[in-house]
Amino acid sequence: MFLIVGLGNIGSRYTHTRHNVGFDVVDLMSNRYNISINREKFKGMYGEGKINNEKVVLLKPGTYMNLSGESVIEVVNFYKIPSKNVIVIHDDIDLSIGRMRIRNHGSAGGHNGIKNVIYNLNTEMFSRIRIGIGQPEQDLISHVLGKFSKEDRQKLEKVFELAADAVECLIKSGVNEAMNEFNGVTI
Repeated sequence: MFLIVGLGNIGSRYTHTRHNVGFDVVDLMSNRYNISINREKFKGMYGEGKINNEKVVLLKPGTYMNLSGESVIEVVNFYKIPSKNVIVIHDDIDLSIGRMRIRNHGSAGGHNGIKNVIYNLNTEMFSRIRIGIGQPEQDLISHVLGKFSKEDRQKLEKVFELAADAVECLIKSGVNEAMNEFNGVTI
């Protein structure tokens, strides 16, 4: 069983902001694999289904970004999911728009949502799909809570499709195969 987590902030004012790209990818996957994210539990919204004949849980934490790990650990504990089967999708200011990187472990890199996931799981050993949102021109908070230009949003829609493909590859063939196939791709 795999847990696929999209990081973001709840509430309509955060919809399609830079910080919510994880939610956007999980929503795309929900539609692609016909997995309804309509159950409220584990401090978030989730749904269960299958990808590549593997049981998966799609999760959108309802804790706001900086406490995302509280939701993640509840699902991990309930379903007894090993950390190596946790995939977290999140924004990354160190990657330009149109880029995506997969990592199988590592530090939070300054991302408070990832920092909280690491803290709650008590390990850095889980996969991440980092979606580039570019560097801020103004302050960081305004940047991550801001919306994309129409041109950037169109580019990101293609990245979201690739991220969903990467999750499928990761589940089917493992994180190393997914990194080999997707880490060099730029839109």
